Amino acid sequence: MCGITGWIDWERDLTKEGQIVQKMVDTMIDRGPDAGGVWLSPRAALGHRRLSVIDIDGGAQPMKRTIADKNYVLTYSGEIYNFMELRNELMQRGYHFTTRSDTEVLLFSFMEWGKNCVDRLNGIFAFAIWDEEREELFLVRDRLGVKPLYYAVRGSAILFGSEPKALLANPLVQPEVDEKGLAEIFLMTCRTPGQGFYKDVHELRAGHTISFQRMGSKMTQYWKLQSAPHLYDVEETAQHIRELMFDIVGRQLVSDVPICTLLSGGVDSSAVTSIASQILKEKGENVHTYSIDFKDSSDHFEKSEIHTGLDAPFVKTMADYLKSDHHDVVLDTPDLISDFLTPLYARDFPALGDIDTSIFLLFKAIKQKASVALSGESSDELFGGYPWFHSPEPTEFQALPWLYRTDFVGLLSPELHEQIRPKEYIFDHYQKAIAEVPYLPGENDRDRRLRELFYLNLVYFLPVLLDRKDRMSMAVGLEVRVPFCDHRLMEYGWNIPWEMKNTGGMEKGILRKALKGLLPEEVLYRKKSAYPISYNPSYVLEMRTRMESILQDSSSPVLPFIDREKLASMVRGANSDIHLIHGPVRAFEYFIQVNTWLKEYKVRIAV
Repeated sequence: MCGITGWIDWERDLTKEGQIVQKMVDTMIDRGPDAGGVWLSPRAALGHRRLSVIDIDGGAQPMKRTIADKNYVLTYSGEIYNFMELRNELMQRGYHFTTRSDTEVLLFSFMEWGKNCVDRLNGIFAFAIWDEEREELFLVRDRLGVKPLYYAVRGSAILFGSEPKALLANPLVQPEVDEKGLAEIFLMTCRTPGQGFYKDVHELRAGHTISFQRMGSKMTQYWKLQSAPHLYDVEETAQHIRELMFDIVGRQLVSDVPICTLLSGGVDSSAVTSIASQILKEKGENVHTYSIDFKDSSDHFEKSEIHTGLDAPFVKTMADYLKSDHHDVVLDTPDLISDFLTPLYARDFPALGDIDTSIFLLFKAIKQKASVALSGESSDELFGGYPWFHSPEPTEFQALPWLYRTDFVGLLSPELHEQIRPKEYIFDHYQKAIAEVPYLPGENDRDRRLRELFYLNLVYFLPVLLDRKDRMSMAVGLEVRVPFCDHRLMEYGWNIPWEMKNTGGMEKGILRKALKGLLPEEVLYRKKSAYPISYNPSYVLEMRTRMESILQDSSSPVLPFIDREKLASMVRGANSDIHLIHGPVRAFEYFIQVNTWLKEYKVRIAV
């Protein structure tokens, strides 16, 4: 994993802009702590920060290769899991490799197959290739959007980067936010794929490429979910899922640096860990596992619809079962407070509160001993693990189902309501998403609605989780791989009928069946519980104090956007018995972040 950035300009000599390009690169030292590089030419400047994972001594970037006097330059972030197969094929076609890196395989793949090379890649990636002869920039993002990529057009200039901060380091891009940006910020659970927060700064959508030449640009969607009848019975389906998972995890365990897994004691992380353990034991190695908990969590835990129980007992069961080298990372309120704003600077926009802070601190602890971790994201989206898949109300309601649980619209000021028109914006967002759904001909109304739910979760909700995982891990130079995001599993799982996904009348029933014998029974049939949060009253009181301070300071930049009276009433009513999911603390966390972001980034509202 790495950080990439670049600047293309058909009217400026970029060989004279090395200092600015270096500043763009330097913003991403955390993403790539091991090395950095800049490549300059009159029309193109590419930059790179490297986290060395495969071929530590080779694979330096930006990487340039020449064929038939034509020059190609690559800057790339990610991992190509089938790079050895591609390397062997390219060698048969006459290519000579000077490194063991997947970087060189990727560049040669483009030189051999052109833009169609993306169809051959299995991995997580964001990359840019400059074709010097054609003076063309080719930007690519992986199928599920695991790795981020932003770009902006400013006159004759094209700027891109793994994170907004790389673009903001160039004077051509200013921290401005228009009405769309305000809507994305304040309707935090209504993220629009492709829509950046800053004015005219775009996020390349997952599964898309975009090419820039002097005369214009062309965007292409090279991958999307496609619906087809599922022709296999329950036993065949479970067996195929199991075989796919072993192949996927095996590929993702390739690393020249220490590797581990995240273990929550839930089905998804336990599945990845168990398979990794088996594969590593065949090599004479033992799996290292990491989990997160909070001090005195058993004293403060509050059971809810999405937090059904504490992770710790199931983590211990799983670690003992596999005899893993296990590491518990236990956090206390002072830990969360000291790094409360760190995720904001990692994201370049407001973060999600203690769930961002705690996972950042988990990754920081992991980084002391490992540089790669495997995680369980996207299983719930693919197999139907969330409560809203099993509750009739969200199934019938024509909206984004997760808005039921985190809706701050009622706390926004009347003026902001008038500007962004929340209900209309959310409904339009929903309608655009539904218009993309690839229905299966002949489906009944119920199955059509469930397909819509799966699409919303995979294409609109999952990117929020993947973005969080990328930013918090790369903020400490840790690469997190997500086996359930393998596109082969996605394509297969997408078309498994609901009755089969729900085998045994339990969420993710088909996955549990596929994992039979790999997990202890109590873990295999554990009811889903969401990522843990802190229930410590001292954390709630700290957030209340900070929110109160913002409300009392007339210069606080967030004030024009919030309903001060409602929030002041919430501050007065907040106490140590507050419920952290539906209570005020979630709002306090977020508006504190927004206030800091507006102030520290010197955000200008361009409406």
